[in-house]
Amino acid sequence: MNEIERLITLLARLPGLGPRSARRAALALIKRRESLLDPLARALDEAARTIRSCAVCGNVDTADPCHICADGTRDATLLCVVEDVADLWALERTGAWRGRYHVLGGTLSAIEGVGPDDLRIPALVERVASSEVAEVVLATNLTVDGQTTAHYITERLAPTGVPVTLLAHGVPVGGELDYLDDGTLTAALRARRAADG
Repeated sequence: MNEIERLITLLARLPGLGPRSARRAALALIKRRESLLDPLARALDEAARTIRSCAVCGNVDTADPCHICADGTRDATLLCVVEDVADLWALERTGAWRGRYHVLGGTLSAIEGVGPDDLRIPALVERVASSEVAEVVLATNLTVDGQTTAHYITERLAPTGVPVTLLAHGVPVGGELDYLDDGTLTAALRARRAADG
Protein backbone atom coordinates (compact mmCIF):
# COMPACT_ATOMS: atom_id res chain seq x y z
CA MET A 1 0.00 0.00 0.00
CA ASN A 2 1.48 3.36 -1.00
CA GLU A 3 1.32 6.47 1.20
CA ILE A 4 -1.68 7.98 -0.60
CA GLU A 5 -3.71 4.79 -0.16
CA ARG A 6 -2.62 4.62 3.48
CA LEU A 7 -3.76 8.23 4.00
CA ILE A 8 -7.14 7.47 2.41
CA THR A 9 -7.54 4.30 4.51
CA LEU A 10 -6.77 6.18 7.73
CA LEU A 11 -9.09 9.07 6.86
CA ALA A 12 -11.89 6.60 6.07
CA ARG A 13 -11.71 5.36 9.68
CA LEU A 14 -12.82 8.77 10.98
CA PRO A 15 -16.49 9.14 11.93
CA GLY A 16 -18.54 10.60 9.11
CA LEU A 17 -16.00 9.81 6.40
CA GLY A 18 -16.52 6.90 4.07
CA PRO A 19 -14.13 5.82 1.31
CA ARG A 20 -15.34 8.47 -1.17
CA SER A 21 -15.18 11.32 1.34
CA ALA A 22 -11.77 10.09 2.48
CA ARG A 23 -10.47 10.19 -1.11
CA ARG A 24 -11.78 13.76 -1.54
CA ALA A 25 -10.24 14.82 1.78
CA ALA A 26 -6.90 13.19 0.90
CA LEU A 27 -6.85 14.90 -2.48
CA ALA A 28 -7.64 18.28 -0.88
CA LEU A 29 -4.79 17.76 1.59
CA ILE A 30 -2.36 16.79 -1.16
CA LYS A 31 -3.31 19.74 -3.37
CA ARG A 32 -2.83 22.13 -0.46
CA ARG A 33 0.29 20.54 0.99
CA GLU A 34 1.97 23.70 2.32
CA SER A 35 -1.15 25.42 3.64
CA LEU A 36 -3.04 22.36 4.91
CA LEU A 37 -1.26 18.98 4.86
CA ASP A 38 2.01 20.03 6.50
CA PRO A 39 0.37 22.11 9.28
CA LEU A 40 -2.15 19.29 9.89
CA ALA A 41 0.66 16.73 10.15
CA ARG A 42 2.49 18.93 12.68
CA ALA A 43 -0.73 19.50 14.66
CA LEU A 44 -1.47 15.76 14.74
CA ASP A 45 2.06 14.99 15.90
CA GLU A 46 1.86 17.63 18.63
CA ALA A 47 -1.58 16.37 19.71
CA ALA A 48 -0.34 12.78 19.89
CA ARG A 49 2.53 13.86 22.14
CA THR A 50 0.71 16.25 24.46
CA ILE A 51 -2.99 15.35 24.80
CA ARG A 52 -3.87 13.17 27.79
CA SER A 53 -6.88 12.21 29.88
CA CYS A 54 -7.55 14.21 33.03
CA ALA A 55 -7.02 11.99 36.07
CA VAL A 56 -9.82 13.81 37.91
CA CYS A 57 -12.71 13.94 35.41
CA GLY A 58 -11.66 12.01 32.29
CA ASN A 59 -11.73 15.01 29.93
CA VAL A 60 -8.98 15.31 27.33
CA ASP A 61 -6.54 18.21 27.53
CA THR A 62 -2.87 19.05 27.34
CA ALA A 63 -2.78 19.52 31.12
CA ASP A 64 -3.60 17.18 34.00
CA PRO A 65 -5.80 18.20 35.74
CA CYS A 66 -7.63 19.65 32.73
CA HIS A 67 -8.45 23.34 32.41
CA ILE A 68 -12.00 22.76 33.70
CA CYS A 69 -10.89 20.92 36.86
CA ALA A 70 -8.18 23.53 37.44
CA ASP A 71 -10.60 26.46 37.06
CA GLY A 72 -11.13 27.91 40.54
CA THR A 73 -14.23 29.80 39.39
CA ARG A 74 -16.13 26.57 38.73
CA ASP A 75 -18.61 25.38 41.35
CA ALA A 76 -16.97 22.27 42.83
CA THR A 77 -20.22 21.30 44.60
CA LEU A 78 -21.97 20.58 41.27
CA LEU A 79 -20.92 17.53 39.28
CA CYS A 80 -22.31 16.71 35.83
CA VAL A 81 -21.86 13.09 34.71
CA VAL A 82 -21.58 12.51 30.96
CA GLU A 83 -20.99 9.43 28.84
CA ASP A 84 -18.23 10.79 26.65
CA VAL A 85 -15.95 13.78 26.12
CA ALA A 86 -18.12 14.80 23.13
CA ASP A 87 -21.04 15.23 25.56
CA LEU A 88 -18.88 17.38 27.83
CA TRP A 89 -17.90 19.56 24.87
CA ALA A 90 -21.57 19.90 23.85
CA LEU A 91 -22.52 21.12 27.33
CA GLU A 92 -19.53 23.48 27.43
CA ARG A 93 -20.63 25.03 24.12
CA THR A 94 -23.82 26.23 25.80
CA GLY A 95 -21.95 28.14 28.50
CA ALA A 96 -24.82 27.22 30.83
CA TRP A 97 -22.93 24.83 33.14
CA ARG A 98 -20.41 26.27 35.60
CA GLY A 99 -19.88 23.15 37.68
CA ARG A 100 -17.42 20.28 37.18
CA TYR A 101 -17.70 17.10 35.10
CA HIS A 102 -17.14 13.37 35.31
CA VAL A 103 -16.72 11.46 32.03
CA LEU A 104 -17.78 7.81 32.27
CA GLY A 105 -16.16 6.64 29.04
CA GLY A 106 -19.31 4.99 27.70
CA THR A 107 -22.43 3.27 29.00
CA LEU A 108 -23.29 -0.03 30.58
CA SER A 109 -24.18 -2.57 27.92
CA ALA A 110 -24.91 -6.23 28.54
CA ILE A 111 -24.87 -6.90 24.79
CA GLU A 112 -21.39 -5.42 24.36
CA GLY A 113 -20.14 -6.82 27.66
CA VAL A 114 -19.52 -3.40 29.24
CA GLY A 115 -19.87 -3.51 33.02
CA PRO A 116 -19.41 -0.90 35.77
CA ASP A 117 -15.70 -1.65 36.16
CA ASP A 118 -15.15 -1.01 32.44
CA LEU A 119 -16.33 2.57 32.96
CA ARG A 120 -15.28 5.28 35.39
CA ILE A 121 -18.22 4.50 37.72
CA PRO A 122 -16.10 3.35 40.71
CA ALA A 123 -14.06 6.56 40.39
CA LEU A 124 -17.31 8.56 40.35
CA VAL A 125 -18.60 6.92 43.52
CA GLU A 126 -15.28 7.53 45.26
CA ARG A 127 -15.15 11.12 44.02
CA VAL A 128 -18.65 11.92 45.29
CA ALA A 129 -18.11 10.19 48.64
CA SER A 130 -14.81 11.92 49.36
CA SER A 131 -15.45 15.47 48.16
CA GLU A 132 -17.65 18.49 48.62
CA VAL A 133 -20.13 17.49 45.89
CA ALA A 134 -23.66 18.59 46.84
CA GLU A 135 -25.49 17.53 43.65
CA VAL A 136 -24.82 15.07 40.84
CA VAL A 137 -26.52 15.80 37.52
CA LEU A 138 -26.78 12.74 35.28
CA ALA A 139 -26.53 13.84 31.65
CA THR A 140 -26.58 10.43 30.00
CA ASN A 141 -28.22 10.00 26.62
CA LEU A 142 -31.86 8.96 26.37
CA THR A 143 -31.00 5.52 25.03
CA VAL A 144 -31.69 2.21 26.74
CA ASP A 145 -28.01 1.92 27.72
CA GLY A 146 -27.86 5.56 28.82
CA GLN A 147 -30.92 5.20 31.02
CA THR A 148 -29.68 1.87 32.43
CA THR A 149 -26.39 3.56 33.30
CA ALA A 150 -28.19 6.49 34.95
CA HIS A 151 -30.32 4.13 37.03
CA TYR A 152 -27.28 2.11 38.11
CA ILE A 153 -25.34 5.26 39.09
CA THR A 154 -28.33 6.55 41.06
CA GLU A 155 -28.39 3.31 43.06
CA ARG A 156 -24.63 3.35 43.62
CA LEU A 157 -24.68 6.97 44.84
CA ALA A 158 -27.70 6.53 47.15
CA PRO A 159 -25.55 5.66 50.21
CA THR A 160 -23.64 8.95 49.88
CA GLY A 161 -26.83 10.95 50.51
CA VAL A 162 -25.89 13.35 47.69
CA PRO A 163 -28.94 14.35 45.61
CA VAL A 164 -28.91 12.95 42.06
CA THR A 165 -30.85 14.76 39.34
CA LEU A 166 -31.50 14.10 35.65
CA LEU A 167 -31.53 16.53 32.76
CA ALA A 168 -35.04 17.59 31.79
CA HIS A 169 -36.23 16.28 28.46
CA GLY A 170 -39.23 16.70 26.25
CA VAL A 171 -40.42 19.24 23.68
CA PRO A 172 -37.47 21.22 22.27
CA VAL A 173 -37.64 25.00 22.02
CA GLY A 174 -39.27 25.81 18.70
CA GLY A 175 -40.57 22.26 18.33
CA GLU A 176 -44.00 21.58 16.90
CA LEU A 177 -45.92 18.73 18.52
CA ASP A 178 -47.03 17.28 15.21
CA TYR A 179 -43.40 16.63 14.20
CA LEU A 180 -42.21 15.05 17.45
CA ASP A 181 -41.84 11.32 17.97
CA ASP A 182 -43.95 9.45 20.52
CA GLY A 183 -41.05 8.97 22.95
CA THR A 184 -40.32 12.71 23.08
CA LEU A 185 -43.99 13.55 23.62
CA THR A 186 -44.30 10.93 26.37
CA ALA A 187 -41.20 12.29 28.11
CA ALA A 188 -42.54 15.85 27.82
CA LEU A 189 -45.84 14.84 29.42
CA ARG A 190 -44.08 13.10 32.29
CA ALA A 191 -41.71 16.04 32.89
CA ARG A 192 -44.48 18.67 32.85
CA ARG A 193 -44.26 21.57 35.30
CA ALA A 194 -46.46 24.38 36.60
CA ALA A 195 -47.11 27.22 34.14
CA ASP A 196 -45.48 30.53 34.99
CA GLY A 197 -47.74 33.46 35.53
